[in-house]
Amino acid sequence: MRIDPFALRKPAALLGLALVAIHLVLALFSPWIAPFDPTELVGGRVDPPGGEFLLGTDALGRDYLSRLLHGGRMALFVTFTGVVAAVTAGSLAGIAAAWFGGTLDDVLMRLCDVKLALPGILFVSLFITGFGESFGVLVTLIGLVYFPGVIRIVRAQALTQVNLGYVKAAQLRGESAFSIIAREILPNTLDVVYVEFAIRMSHAVLLLSTMSYLGLGLSPPTPDWGLMVSEGVGQLAFAPWLVLFPAVFISTLVIGLNFGAEALAGALGLDASRGHVGGT
Repeated sequence: MRIDPFALRKPAALLGLALVAIHLVLALFSPWIAPFDPTELVGGRVDPPGGEFLLGTDALGRDYLSRLLHGGRMALFVTFTGVVAAVTAGSLAGIAAAWFGGTLDDVLMRLCDVKLALPGILFVSLFITGFGESFGVLVTLIGLVYFPGVIRIVRAQALTQVNLGYVKAAQLRGESAFSIIAREILPNTLDVVYVEFAIRMSHAVLLLSTMSYLGLGLSPPTPDWGLMVSEGVGQLAFAPWLVLFPAVFISTLVIGLNFGAEALAGALGLDASRGHVGGT
């Protein structure tokens, strides 16, 4: 796996990495950066930005900056954990399907077909209705949403490896299937796995925000960007910042992740626009 450092120095790549780094710092240090408890009523209702409340307050008098910072921490924690689960399990399943083939491959591909045939919002709604709203449920849901697409991409990459000379040589040496997968096939699919992870992260942030906007995410008073947009829409005419600020946080993180994925794909010689299956 060779990396082209020039691709990481392009303006779009630097912008993307900078945006992601800023969001990571804000999320990691939000308990110390945030001036107030995000659930505490500290000011008047819908105070405008400025003074003690840098970004104003919401309809209940909670500091908006504190809620935005803690909302970013929650968004990155849930999406990162869910995408790690999806990419790890999907990569292992995809490699296993490519190597063993037969019934295992058929079963996994049919399960992927069933999942990908379901409308995304229908699957999300049914899952939340059945299992409720919690961090664990959201992490599991994100993992299940992106798991099938990862299987397909990694399986396709692994299929290009299983018949190559170095794999055949390992078989002739009598190496076990586990050893061949771990030492020969997996390392040669990691470039695709890394790009998949970056792409799925941007999708997951949008998915989580959309779910929260529709009332399918975490319940109030948990700080959540999508929920903050939803709550602010009713006061858009006289308090547009209640929608603007969380929308800016969501969009800058998604743009940063997308630019980062494109840069990573370019550095690894891949095409990020074809590194995933649809939007799932």
